[in-house]
Amino acid sequence: MNIELRDPNIIMKLSRLGSFHQSKLSFLRSFLNEFKDWEYKRDSFDLDTNGFGIAVYSFRKKDRVYSLVCFANKIDDHERSDRVIATKWDAAFTLHDGIPTKEDINRLKNEVPKQEVGRLSYKELTLSRANKSIRIFDHVVESLSKGEQPNLELLAKVGYLYRTTAVYGSGKFGLADRFRIKNRHEINGPFRLEMMLVYLVRQFTFDQVNHVARSKNPQKAIKLDPKICKNLGIGNSTGLGMAPFIVNHPTLLNNWILCRETALKKIREIKKVKQKDSELFKSCIENSITNITSWNTESEFQLKKIKSLYHDIKKFLIFLENFNFEIDYPFNEIYGWLERETCEECIEYIVSIMMEPYDSITKPLVKKMSSDEEQYFNIPTHRTVKDLMIILKKNYPDILAINFSKQENLKKFWFISKNKEEPRLADRFEEPGSNLEQPLAIARDIKKLYEKLSSLNDSMKIGEFLIDNSDLRHVVRRAFIIEKFPYSEIQDNTISEDAIPIDMLRLKLSFFGALKFDPRSDKWLRICMFQGAPLPDELKNYDEQWVYKSHY
Repeated sequence: MNIELRDPNIIMKLSRLGSFHQSKLSFLRSFLNEFKDWEYKRDSFDLDTNGFGIAVYSFRKKDRVYSLVCFANKIDDHERSDRVIATKWDAAFTLHDGIPTKEDINRLKNEVPKQEVGRLSYKELTLSRANKSIRIFDHVVESLSKGEQPNLELLAKVGYLYRTTAVYGSGKFGLADRFRIKNRHEINGPFRLEMMLVYLVRQFTFDQVNHVARSKNPQKAIKLDPKICKNLGIGNSTGLGMAPFIVNHPTLLNNWILCRETALKKIREIKKVKQKDSELFKSCIENSITNITSWNTESEFQLKKIKSLYHDIKKFLIFLENFNFEIDYPFNEIYGWLERETCEECIEYIVSIMMEPYDSITKPLVKKMSSDEEQYFNIPTHRTVKDLMIILKKNYPDILAINFSKQENLKKFWFISKNKEEPRLADRFEEPGSNLEQPLAIARDIKKLYEKLSSLNDSMKIGEFLIDNSDLRHVVRRAFIIEKFPYSEIQDNTISEDAIPIDMLRLKLSFFGALKFDPRSDKWLRICMFQGAPLPDELKNYDEQWVYKSHY
């Protein structure tokens, strides 16, 4: 049986993309698999009794070493802020290429805590900072210092000791440019170094809280139970600054989605499913109920989605009770039932879990999730207006049908905030600044391109067209990209009145590997990374389905 890849005009809608969940293709999970054989080490840990000081952690294999350098600093409560424009944090981190010397440490001590204001070198690969959840951190210290484990219910509500406010890489602030490291096979997948930094920061938070508790009461203090550590991750607040990434990296987006769609296609094409694989699939579904029911959020939008997901998962489990996995192409039958009977959130949730038994399918795909984007940047100026019109009609049918003369379809615009220096959304008809609009209204510009081309001679060369229409160069380029990369474009209007930016954030975060999403508005949300993940000393032999299991 040959199953067709799912239609981009369905899958690339914001509501569907905003229903994606983590899977074996997600970056933090593939990172753990790729680095499980590396030697983990805490190289130094020089903190005072209050937990302030410097620590170094590393992953090493043969001659390659990556070192996390941590700087824990004393700040006043009023200085603690999760805003991008903050200037002080409880801790600052950089991932160093190799083993840092004393000279490196001294240099980094002066620069890393400054973050954006500081300057790094080509020896540094990623940069981040984080703040304590003071309520949780202090509670854990107080409990451990008394010889007691902390309150699990309280920990479960938050899920972390620290939350990051940004993770930078690829040449920002003096960090190593991508070209220096892009050919290293061990970090070939997307965001490998960023995932490594966050994972090692997670371990630092455990070591720090144990250290402070022991310093407070050396005779009575105990360490945080590893099972509790395991179910704590690193928090993160993510806003609109992440959304343009999805728009600005079309070939990368395509490769992420294409790998996911290819995995689903291959699984649906399995004629006979082994019993152990069907049992693992069912077990993950059943175990995941705990994750769904412990999903904490005050967002009405998300609560509605969780309720719908829970309802449909229970319905699906009833369906599975009488389902015969011995039939031909069982996962294709399951997928067909999901499309007929359940919501988008549930469909994509189950699609992710379908991958769990199939390392042989997912592992080769992980290596295809990066993109050398520069080779697709040039516009084929020798092509004709006719060529471009064919591409637009084939790949943007729903976008071409949008009426942009209606106010509701032009309601929003993207701009760069002077205060926060990050992308933001505003109301075109109620707020000033639309003259500074960023080129992120792809649907509107595609429609504009189509209308201009419609009045021209079919044989006109694209190079000739661009002489008088340079403002449309960005969407001309995108149209020729989508010709080769069908999943490279969001098939929705990102400036419409009813567009939900959270969907764009969820899409990216699902590929990162976030488990639960807690929207605080339609423009930003909180997540937790590596919650439930194995600890460093467990990496060589761990349960790969940890993501669906509770460890409390």
